[in-house]
Amino acid sequence: MAVGRPKAEVVLSAEEHAQLTALAASRSLPYAIVARAQLVLWAAQGESSMVIAERLGWSMPTVGKWRQRFVEQRIAGLHDELRPGRPRTYGDEQVAQLINRVLRSKPDNATHWSVRSVAEATGVSKSTVARYFALFGLQPHRSKSFKLSTDPFFVEKVRDVVRLYLDPPDKALVLCVDEKSQGQALERTQPVLPMGLGYLEGVTHDYYRHGTMTLFAALNVLDGSVIT
Repeated sequence: MAVGRPKAEVVLSAEEHAQLTALAASRSLPYAIVARAQLVLWAAQGESSMVIAERLGWSMPTVGKWRQRFVEQRIAGLHDELRPGRPRTYGDEQVAQLINRVLRSKPDNATHWSVRSVAEATGVSKSTVARYFALFGLQPHRSKSFKLSTDPFFVEKVRDVVRLYLDPPDKALVLCVDEKSQGQALERTQPVLPMGLGYLEGVTHDYYRHGTMTLFAALNVLDGSVIT
């Protein structure tokens, strides 16, 4: 009787689990990448290949293939292999250096890397950089905000605000006031969550002002100088 290859055991590190969770929840990545991330997460939870195949509508050999690919190559193995054709211009090491540069550094004259700035800094063509961005789910120009309130009366305040909308007093006028100027000396209240493969940089929507309320600036349209 023939004996098949044993099932690949999937064990995740905390960092891998976080990256896979972000990939599985992504709405911008290709479905194949999202489904493979879900596959690995389910496998790490102890789900059988048969159950995973039924959930995804895939065949057992396909599920086994991607389990094995992850065990051997980790998250990089979830991306499609390059098709046969013209030899690759850039090797794995060059691609890894480019990706690490985007994830772990920032350009001197901007807050985030762009396809153009990466191309200028690395000498890789813009079309190739754009393809790598899409392949690995990199979106340096985007970020998302989150809120971790430290206010001990946060729940009570939320209830008061919601109550005004649900059951306002007779002839009440509710005003919501917020600053509009964006030139401010601010520091986020929580550490920035760095961008990774398939998920965005995360920043809190609240901040410390460090004593500065607002900085104003005006542009002199005659000579292009800034008056502060």
